[in-house]
Amino acid sequence: MLLRYASDPELLITVIIAFVVAITIHEAAHALAATWLGDDLPRLQGRLTLNPMRHLDPLGTLMIAIASFGWGRPVLVNPYRLRFGVNRGMALVALAGPVSNVALAAAITPVTRQFIDSSPADTITLALVVIVQLNVLLAAFNLLPIPPLDGFSVLVGVVPAPLADQLNELRRYGPYLLIGIFLLIWLIPQGTIIITGPADWVSRLLLGV
Repeated sequence: MLLRYASDPELLITVIIAFVVAITIHEAAHALAATWLGDDLPRLQGRLTLNPMRHLDPLGTLMIAIASFGWGRPVLVNPYRLRFGVNRGMALVALAGPVSNVALAAAITPVTRQFIDSSPADTITLALVVIVQLNVLLAAFNLLPIPPLDGFSVLVGVVPAPLADQLNELRRYGPYLLIGIFLLIWLIPQGTIIITGPADWVSRLLLGV
């Protein structure tokens, strides 16, 4: 079950660290995918790194401390330099972020399970569990097919070209749609089940709890 982040200083610090790790991996994966597909813009901007300072957004980082949820600085990509075409290339770049978060969660799961079995109340155990949960949660959230989230670029990359062109028109409304999502979550907390439900299921599957 996903942790309910209370006003516990130790837990808050753990959440912040977990988010920094998750966001760094997420954005670095976007940069790596874009570079592999032929665009050197992320490398030239210094985004092809695991240095958190290159990926954190000031407001997004502040929101982690305030609301236990935040975001990183988007990786700028030139879609016209990507292999496989603009839409498919951007879909692969977008997909790399959520996939990297799930991969990280899966990679540390064996160690996390050992700590859960031997020291369930230990601080290190808590940190590992939170890292697994937040990486899965971040992946689930970003896969929503709404601009400017990664799921929207993935959707545009798999639909027929005429529909993709129509969908791309929605990108201009992306920031407003994202604000609308956060307001909706604030007004109707139960609505988060569309994100937390799948994330919770995957976390339970990985952690065996």
